[in-house]
Amino acid sequence: MTTDVSAKMQRDSEGRLRHLITLEGMSRDELTALLDLAQFYVRSPGDLPARDQTLSGHTVANLFFEPSTRTRVSFELAAQRLGADVVNLDMQTSSRVKGETVLDTIYTLQAMHADILIMRDAEPGLPAHVANFVAPNVCILNAGEAHLSHPTQGLLDALTIRQHKPDFSKLKVLIAGDISHSRVARSAWHALTTLGVGELRIAAPDDLMPKASEFAGAKRFDDIDKAIAGTDVIMALRIQRERMSSAQIPDEATYHRAFGITVDRLKKANQGAIVMHPGPMNRDVEIASSVADGPQSVIQQQVTNGVAVRMAVLATVVRNVQSRRKLK
Repeated sequence: MTTDVSAKMQRDSEGRLRHLITLEGMSRDELTALLDLAQFYVRSPGDLPARDQTLSGHTVANLFFEPSTRTRVSFELAAQRLGADVVNLDMQTSSRVKGETVLDTIYTLQAMHADILIMRDAEPGLPAHVANFVAPNVCILNAGEAHLSHPTQGLLDALTIRQHKPDFSKLKVLIAGDISHSRVARSAWHALTTLGVGELRIAAPDDLMPKASEFAGAKRFDDIDKAIAGTDVIMALRIQRERMSSAQIPDEATYHRAFGITVDRLKKANQGAIVMHPGPMNRDVEIASSVADGPQSVIQQQVTNGVAVRMAVLATVVRNVQSRRKLK
């Protein structure tokens, strides 16, 4: 299923967001509204987290068919802080392992009155496919789809950037690493281009660069030193060890020397540039520990913002479904 179909699938008959499957096709006003609501839920370190009862009476089910720590836990906390009941399915021992289809799992959860289903899966198109079959009161949220999309990550990245550098039109943003296989990079591209980023750069070894038809408008680099020069935001992506051999990189040390974000390389960026990483990190591979833990790193702030963004998404889709019911 194409991303264009997914973009249409996620709206109700009135054009409101009912599911969140992709950031493609969303307007700047829609993204800004989600970021504004997420900012409302952000609290300073040491303060008690934001809470309300927007999801009181609702049941959220986390269906993670791939491993996850940050995304799964932040969705769980977000739902709990909005007053929902939360169920985490252990997919390694679920009925799917015994041969049950995904749709049968979904129908079972619906029968138990789970009405917000959060999905992560390696199969492209699965969230949109499931959205075709769920009951009218059920919302599907994409928590990571193959290499295609990770919309809440794109939103939390945009929120983190906005907190430090509010005028996107003046920014040069670099995304560096395994772009070809990265759902994070694709969702960040959708968010940043829609929000009007001044210049988006992508940098990767040749074999990890996406097709020419993808990432329209982004400037491409195979030299990290040239790519990082004059940037305001640097987002490093995790490089998987199995990808290095396909990119003709003999080992992690070689990748770090050729492409890692180091203290010396960071000096080439603009003064006050921020450094990001979606996690989990391979320290001293795609990013030096001294950079990840350094004064320009906002990596932990990204994690904090992840909960706020997911609260904003949950609250928005639930309110939209409730508005539709009132109209009827």
